[in-house]
Amino acid sequence: MAEVAEDPEDFSESPAAPGSHGLHETSSGPQSKKRNAFAELMAPKPKAPKPDAYSGPSSAGARSPSHKGTNKNSGGKTTKSKWSGALVEYIDHPDRFPQQVIRATDKTVLIRDVFPKATVHLLLLPRSPAHHDLHPHRAFQDKDFLAMIRDEAASAARLAAAELERKLSTFSASSNARNEAMDKGVPFDQLPEGRDYLSDIRIGVHAHPSMDHLHVHIISRDMHSDRVKHRKHYNSFNTPFFIPLEDCPLAEHDERRKTSFQNANLSKGFVCWRCGQEFGNKFAELKRHLETEFEQWKKE
Repeated sequence: MAEVAEDPEDFSESPAAPGSHGLHETSSGPQSKKRNAFAELMAPKPKAPKPDAYSGPSSAGARSPSHKGTNKNSGGKTTKSKWSGALVEYIDHPDRFPQQVIRATDKTVLIRDVFPKATVHLLLLPRSPAHHDLHPHRAFQDKDFLAMIRDEAASAARLAAAELERKLSTFSASSNARNEAMDKGVPFDQLPEGRDYLSDIRIGVHAHPSMDHLHVHIISRDMHSDRVKHRKHYNSFNTPFFIPLEDCPLAEHDERRKTSFQNANLSKGFVCWRCGQEFGNKFAELKRHLETEFEQWKKE
């Protein structure tokens, strides 16, 4: 059985949507209440009479006929549970979630991960009904689709890098000269080079995705988040369980396709992403160490 990085209990606490900031490419009117698909899915719902026929997706995350499928781990389409189907709401109705949605086009929706595992953590959601229910291994066999996703992910990575710069550049020694020049009003095209925040952004997919719908992670490498709560959260991004988009599609005999190999990756001992120090099974010790590493990393 394929292990995934998230369990249902990881979604039992529905977070409030983050406030708006510079990382946003959509506009919306005043909202009386912040919304996210996970909060709506996990909230208690009143009992409704059984419909005689399908009447379209509901705010509870009901899936349309285009979202039907079998189990994702077989390499085909997916249906799992209420929480794992939450992404379809962003795909079908991005306008309902202005606090999460950064950019929506006819090809993709880019959102903030509601449970971010790093300082910047975005999800790129393809909207193609022919692909978004598929496992990444299968979806990325379509060369045209993969080329489109790579282009969209590269654009999303630049946005993520800009957001990381916005959050951390005041701490960075590499950005001092650039920040000082900006404060003096130096024209943008004459600014000195600053820290290359794009190199700190990773793009990839999980070998065994937790969510039903195809999504690509665009994530800063720091793993600095209170949402990193257990072994699978950390190891899913810091072992070969995380498959860089540039490696897709995987060759037929690539060991990263093997369930046993990937289950073993999730259960490995902890290794610091930055310095390589090993922590065995000591998660609390790793978390304390990551705090120290984050403080040093942001000052680079």
